[in-house]
Amino acid sequence: MSMRGDDGKPVTGKGEPATALGVETSETGVGSNFVSNYPPYSTWREDQVSRVERALDETADPDASFGLYVHIPFCRKRCKFCYYMVLTEKTSADIQRYVDAVLRNAELYSARAAVAGRPLKFVYFGGGTPSFISARHMRQLVAGLRASLCWDGVQEVTFECEPGTLTHSKLQAIREAGVTRLSLGIQNFNDKILEANGRAHSTKEIYRVAPWVRELDFEQVNIDLIAGLVGESWDTWKESVDKALELDPDSVTVYQMELPYNTIYSRQLLDGSDPGVADWNTKRAWHEYAFRTLADTGYDVSSAYTMVKPGGRFVYRDSVWHGSDLLGIGVSSFGHISGVHYQNLSRWEPYLQKIEAGESALDRAYETTPEERVTREMILLLKRGYLEVDYFRGKYSVDILERFGDVWGTLRDQEMLKYDEDRIELTGEGLLRVDQLLSEFYAEQYRDARYT
Repeated sequence: MSMRGDDGKPVTGKGEPATALGVETSETGVGSNFVSNYPPYSTWREDQVSRVERALDETADPDASFGLYVHIPFCRKRCKFCYYMVLTEKTSADIQRYVDAVLRNAELYSARAAVAGRPLKFVYFGGGTPSFISARHMRQLVAGLRASLCWDGVQEVTFECEPGTLTHSKLQAIREAGVTRLSLGIQNFNDKILEANGRAHSTKEIYRVAPWVRELDFEQVNIDLIAGLVGESWDTWKESVDKALELDPDSVTVYQMELPYNTIYSRQLLDGSDPGVADWNTKRAWHEYAFRTLADTGYDVSSAYTMVKPGGRFVYRDSVWHGSDLLGIGVSSFGHISGVHYQNLSRWEPYLQKIEAGESALDRAYETTPEERVTREMILLLKRGYLEVDYFRGKYSVDILERFGDVWGTLRDQEMLKYDEDRIELTGEGLLRVDQLLSEFYAEQYRDARYT
């Protein structure tokens, strides 16, 4: 699946920092471009795990919202552009072991002061491919999580799906489990492109599933597309946008292809073989075309990546971008408790063994400073395309116009944004380049740090 780190998902490669504005090359090179957190993941350390443990043992801020991310690492195959912690060829017994471990992980957390009795606002099942697991395992997983955590007030439950893993009965089980937001990782509607990029599904499977999704009447259905897959052309891209619209989803999310270090394509490029990923100028043009077409059809801009029907919402994303606490469960999962970021062990067997022994599976962490929390929330919220200056004055007693005055001025001169004393707003070009802009706000010690 291609949902990104801003949804709490694991990023396991070693990527470079986002390219600084003004020195960007058009060609797609190897390195992380998408910014999903701050400070960069490479600054997180094993010796700060004790700070997560302390945060978990203290009562959390009652005004801070709270959510759950559950990582399901299984996939039918690894896509050539995938950089997440995914596993293929796992058996039903392996999946049962993992479900048991995740539920034990949740049970262990539920006894901690920062979690016990705390109501969840949102739940997100990401991967990997959550829909890879059977309906039986999914029911067991949801029932166990509900038993350990305060689930009754949840406003949104998101579940990522790969079309080829879905059956009518499995979709029915997903719906009955309380999933409100179904996210379909389609990426493209051309079979040759899907096959060339290592996708497991075909367009036939997309159209087999679509009537079932409509019949079950999920509250929200999202479609993911990727601009810049190998083999893409203007004609095939326009066709994919048109076919996405024909399915009438509630939202469409468009990502520009990037190549973090641990993808198949990245290794090819580093070995001197060009896989043929589109350049940045082309990807931005395709992205802009998709957004313009969706806008002409009645969709509104929700972020630099997502267009939604009027009234649409994304509770998980908006909560995380506003600094919500996030309980990350599962191998390699990321979380965030009372200003402390953390990641679980990222390898299968060590994670399982720790949890099965009733021990912590935390691997690394980072305790943010007040200044870093302001920067983190500001750069993530800028991905919406705008910032309200008074929001930061009210929440942090910080004037972001004053603190980052030189950067705002430079970006305005480069026609990436405009602002006044109340509001900062990206231009169309700024929205398409938002991830390249964000590193301009990094503190000096993070400017040359690897992202992951």
